[in-house]
Amino acid sequence: MTVTRGLIIADPWIGHILDGRKDWEMRSQATSVRGWFGLIRKGSGTVVGLARLVDCGRALDQAEMIANFDHHRIPVDMIRRGEVAKWVVPWKLADVISLASSVPYEHKAGAVTWVTLSPDVSQKLAAYIALQDQSNDTLPPSSRSIDHSKPLSTASDQAGDADRRTKAEAGKASQLPEGNHKVLGQSVLSGGNIRNNHIKLSPLMHAFPREVIGGSNKAEAAPRNLEIDWGGPETAKTDIDGTKSIFRARGWVRRFFATSGAREDDIVVFTETGPYRISVRLERRKPGL
Repeated sequence: MTVTRGLIIADPWIGHILDGRKDWEMRSQATSVRGWFGLIRKGSGTVVGLARLVDCGRALDQAEMIANFDHHRIPVDMIRRGEVAKWVVPWKLADVISLASSVPYEHKAGAVTWVTLSPDVSQKLAAYIALQDQSNDTLPPSSRSIDHSKPLSTASDQAGDADRRTKAEAGKASQLPEGNHKVLGQSVLSGGNIRNNHIKLSPLMHAFPREVIGGSNKAEAAPRNLEIDWGGPETAKTDIDGTKSIFRARGWVRRFFATSGAREDDIVVFTETGPYRISVRLERRKPGL
């Protein structure tokens, strides 16, 4: 068994796949690819899981997208507002494996969706599949058992109540090569953070450029904004309120918490991906810590 390619997926969607909550990866176009591939967490420079691509469905209309929330985990309000109107083709996954140790890979220039993996990385990933095969029923399956031959679900609407995220300004900051991304630090979420839609930045204020840190109100905003990739269809732009050590714009934080299912004691990891550009992802706090 060989694994020659990997698919780049942003948080929170890759987290939902690894946790067994999502078995449709929504894309803008169909694919003829089938078989095993690596799950690459966007911005990490590593393969964090494996899955089999077993089928590719047709493009869905809005009603079908809403009815099939349990497959793709995209909040209903994002669908109704047209924020994911481009990503309506389901790539159907099975046999998801979450790797005990992530596998670094070389991200070559120009790789946006599929990444060709080196023979060394392919061999390491194949070993995980072989181990899974040998375990048979000893280990519980990582993915839900889904019959992909069934017609689309006709389940009733599942409403989402998250506010619309702050619309990103035009333009994109240049990005560093995937392998050169730098982890800036992390912040542990409190119940107050989640209720009030903010992330405490005190532990890593030193890691941010001084020109993105402003005063206590909009009149004292910083001269530069950060561009934040939180896993949604568009990035967010905001400076930092230096008096409170939180992001000034918080609409995107609400959406990030909602889509990732954030809970008290979860950890937000911050990674620098380019000049004045960062990505955020959620990690579950391990029991006993």
